[in-house]
Amino acid sequence: MRVMVFVKATVESEAGIMPETKLLEEMGRFNEELINAGIMLGGDGLKPTKYAKRVEFDGPRRTVTDGPFTETKELVAGYWIWQVRDMDEAVEWVKRCPNPMLSTSEIEIRPVFEMADFAEQMSPEAEAIHARTSERVGR
Repeated sequence: MRVMVFVKATVESEAGIMPETKLLEEMGRFNEELINAGIMLGGDGLKPTKYAKRVEFDGPRRTVTDGPFTETKELVAGYWIWQVRDMDEAVEWVKRCPNPMLSTSEIEIRPVFEMADFAEQMSPEAEAIHARTSERVGR
């Protein structure tokens, strides 16, 4: 199963305080372990929300809001995409992760929908479109 692993933002990450070299080395080694185990499919850190935009959809209307955004505990500072056997394996890997932040932090793990999850709603046309796009992005 694929999961998305969210590193939640902190006051420090939203302030743009950069990690020390030691933490970069620890996280780099952890990422190497994930890659060597065939777990990590992708991932990156995200800049603070002062550089972000949100687009709200309301029918045909689109409203753009500039960052920064409040409620730090609701924000994401980084992510991974992992291929794991099950949620238990994902939890075990997260427990091995160095604390990715300068203070208390939180990591959230969420399963990714697979096309099979939409089998009842999928038309032959929609299935063909999604097969083409998946092929083009290398999945």
